[in-house]
Amino acid sequence: MLFQIKSYIKFLWHSKNEHAVHSPFVFLLLTKCFYDKKNKADYAVLKQFRQKFLDNTTVIEITDFGAGSKVFPSNQRLISQMAKTSGIHPKRAQLLYRIATYFQPKNVLELGTSLGLATSALSLGFPKARITTLEGCPQTAAQAQQQFQKFGLTNIETVVGEFETSFKNLAIEKQKYDLIYFDGNHAKKATLDYFERLLPTITNDTVWIFDDIHWSAEMEEAWNIIKNHPKVKVTIDTYQWGLVFFRYEQPKQHFVIRV
Repeated sequence: MLFQIKSYIKFLWHSKNEHAVHSPFVFLLLTKCFYDKKNKADYAVLKQFRQKFLDNTTVIEITDFGAGSKVFPSNQRLISQMAKTSGIHPKRAQLLYRIATYFQPKNVLELGTSLGLATSALSLGFPKARITTLEGCPQTAAQAQQQFQKFGLTNIETVVGEFETSFKNLAIEKQKYDLIYFDGNHAKKATLDYFERLLPTITNDTVWIFDDIHWSAEMEEAWNIIKNHPKVKVTIDTYQWGLVFFRYEQPKQHFVIRV
């Protein structure tokens, strides 16, 4: 916790808003997407989606949450508690929705479904997207899948199992993804392994979103390595997320942005 407090103070010191951004690409992203304050009808759907889990008193057995991820103190968890503590924050879900609407990604990959709160934001943000979401825990995935069906989110395919096995079954290196949301593991080695493994799937317009880049010193180290990779051209650090762009026409730039 002390590390996160220090890293957040450092973030606030270095962070800027759109007025300090001189990249037209990033400026438009901030003004048209990040800072869009208009209410969206689908925000109410996202709220209802979350509330169903907050009202759910089912206890499930967590059988596989991934080494290095935000593991729970016991194997049994209450669904309502999971929705409170481990799901994406409502404001970030709305931002993820806007990002999906803004970029309109045709093929989306999510590492770490959990209860599907982020998945639902991606699905509603661009219903024409084809979303593949990977989850290691069968019981958690089943809860998310039931909710997807109840809300008519038919553009989501849930793949259950260890990520390495899922990568092989999907022949991941042969795929192309317009957006990838990384929220399945919060360890440096795993994050960098996924980064390298999924590089063959990028296009010039691909956007990657890494969750919890300041979760630990190791995650900050991973984020810095990703920022400096030669294929990475533009990054945006929002403290909670790190966004990565591979646009060859862009000069290499790193932004620290308050959201």
